[in-house]
Amino acid sequence: QVQLVESGGGLVQAGGSLRLSCAASGRTFSSYGMGWFRQAPGKERDIVAAITSSGDTTYYADSVKGRFTISRDNAKNTVYLQMNSLKPDDTAVYYCAAVRLGVRIWTNPSMYDYWGQGTQVTVSS
Repeated sequence: QVQLVESGGGLVQAGGSLRLSCAASGRTFSSYGMGWFRQAPGKERDIVAAITSSGDTTYYADSVKGRFTISRDNAKNTVYLQMNSLKPDDTAVYYCAAVRLGVRIWTNPSMYDYWGQGTQVTVSS
């Protein structure tokens, strides 16, 4: 069992930055692939970024490429999402998720085994 707790969300003006953190419990964090997803009101939950268990491969949705960076620190059982040049369209609840098959990238949320409770990110224009 893995428990995930996100933090770092908030209200920011367009063009600003936020850094989300996701702290994981358990001794097997380094074997899990991790993903960040977001869900805006009335919309589906979509992939934002993902990273393999070793951290050697990352994935970004086209809408955030060049602005967001996913990283992980396996010694701290934490995955991060650095978000720069934020836009109002980035407003959503952001979730981190863990997948047991961590050697490859997964973009489908149904493949993920554990989810955090979400953190709200609001970008004002």
